[in-house]
Amino acid sequence: MSNLYVETRGHGPDLVLLHGWGLNLRVWDGLAGELANRFRVIAIDLPGHGRSEWNPNARTPAEQAWQVHATLASISDRYSLLGWSLGGQIALDLAAAMPGQVERLVLVATTPRFAASADWPYGMPASALEKLATQLRTNYKRTVSEFLELQVRGSADSEKVLAELHASLFAHGEAHPKALVSGLTTLQNSDLRPLLGLVRAPTLVIAGQYDRVTLPAASRALSEALPDARYVEFRRAAHAPFLSHAREFVTVSTDFLRAAPSVRHGADSSGQSTADQAAPPNVARKHTEDTSS
Repeated sequence: MSNLYVETRGHGPDLVLLHGWGLNLRVWDGLAGELANRFRVIAIDLPGHGRSEWNPNARTPAEQAWQVHATLASISDRYSLLGWSLGGQIALDLAAAMPGQVERLVLVATTPRFAASADWPYGMPASALEKLATQLRTNYKRTVSEFLELQVRGSADSEKVLAELHASLFAHGEAHPKALVSGLTTLQNSDLRPLLGLVRAPTLVIAGQYDRVTLPAASRALSEALPDARYVEFRRAAHAPFLSHAREFVTVSTDFLRAAPSVRHGADSSGQSTADQAAPPNVARKHTEDTSS
């Protein structure tokens, strides 16, 4: 098993970035540049994405998490994880399996179960996933392009965000078709809810108000199920708030990653989480339902 492609920049505590389905580590360039003066940023191409070879044995989040772990073994033995979408699922699996190595966890547009089911109403309908799978087999390039458009729908600066997503593909390489099929199968079948109780790292769950790929309700339910988590929802953001709301995203994630160890935030007499009181003006935090623009 070959190691994954990695790029490292900056100095400070180690922070590992895991991208989403169909993309690559170039999608983090703007964020990594902002964080590099506070962290040693370690960006990884997932199997079959960017410049990482496709590994047919790395089909599930657990298998991909193990390959990420093997890659990191010679780089860091203690780090925080920031995972986006599919990368967030891999980060969850890694945090559950390696609690002694993961300092903190930031999950962006992440759900423990992508597909809807009788006991999980927050997922994508099976019919929509089957349609996506059929389109992927027919024309994978067009399918990826349409999926990127879905990710920015409803977002502030949607054209700019879409251009940045496409630019990461053009600059660093498209995903291997088999990696795309395998990743979609993972999204259809995986259910990480049984693992959530094993995640001991303090976790920040970030969602976009208008996300049509990972519903905010799914991210909110994820934060409620984790032992030590906060929920932050960016107004007028969709599936990529780290691009559409870059400045606010850096502030919120950096404050969390650099915070001293603490217990879950309590509530004041009004019932508002103490974390809510310092929320930036375009961010709604845990237990709030503000959807204004």
